[in-house]
Amino acid sequence: MKPPPFAYHDPTTIEEAAELIGRLDNAMPLAGGQSLMPMLNFRVVAPDHLIDLNRVAGLSYIEIKDGSGRFGAMTRQRDIEFSSEVAKTFPVLHDALKHVGHRQTRNRGTIGGSLCHLDPSAELVNMAALHDGVLEAASRGGRREIRIADWVRGIMTNALEPDELLTGIMLKAWPAGHGYAFEEFARRHGDFAITAVSCLLTLDSHGTINRAALCVSGIGPAPVRVVEAERLLVGARPGHESFRAAAITAETLEAMNDAYVTAAYRKHLGRVLTYRALQRAVACAGGPR
Repeated sequence: MKPPPFAYHDPTTIEEAAELIGRLDNAMPLAGGQSLMPMLNFRVVAPDHLIDLNRVAGLSYIEIKDGSGRFGAMTRQRDIEFSSEVAKTFPVLHDALKHVGHRQTRNRGTIGGSLCHLDPSAELVNMAALHDGVLEAASRGGRREIRIADWVRGIMTNALEPDELLTGIMLKAWPAGHGYAFEEFARRHGDFAITAVSCLLTLDSHGTINRAALCVSGIGPAPVRVVEAERLLVGARPGHESFRAAAITAETLEAMNDAYVTAAYRKHLGRVLTYRALQRAVACAGGPR
């Protein structure tokens, strides 16, 4: 298959890219192209204008400071995977990236492209939800920030206005020594997850969980922070009873059916993977195995 005809644009500044996307009708930005190019070739999408962001200055960077990490929208997934600063400050992100496609796709794929494509099972969207991400958008009218909780408008539909461009994302870092885990079930390594669970937690001096974040993706249009399970975990001793209670809570999340997997199976995976993630995260934090 060949893509439908389109006009190609090659801006070099954020302002130029924002002006193009704000002025042109039916325009789409091109980041790494790992999702968009197949969709063009299969004619799932048919833009009249393609705005290539690969030469736009100021969209590719990694900044870790002041308790947060900032990533340019065009930062390659491979650059994040091999960043020693990211591995130290966001170790669960480093682990999750190993499940994102394959080495070849991570060489081209970008963090911003994944967040905008918004596949329900995308690992980087899960990471943004787990770390209370804030996305940064630019348009001809200025810039604004969008919380990850407000980012998803529907299945594979983000909160960007037609004239806006994603420029970066900020993730909140957790303190050194926190426990973390990422668990995913997919048919084959590199496939989109059927269900994935990520976890962050800290233990106090008595070994009690004093902070927890738990995120499940693949069961619905967007990753879900299991807030009720997080509440159950805080103040609890790590072990079978607290893990089981959190896992059962994760199983109650609303799940979707599709042609391959039933909602019941996704809910089952949510429970099993939540339990495993908590076991690993507690062990990572120095708690009982």
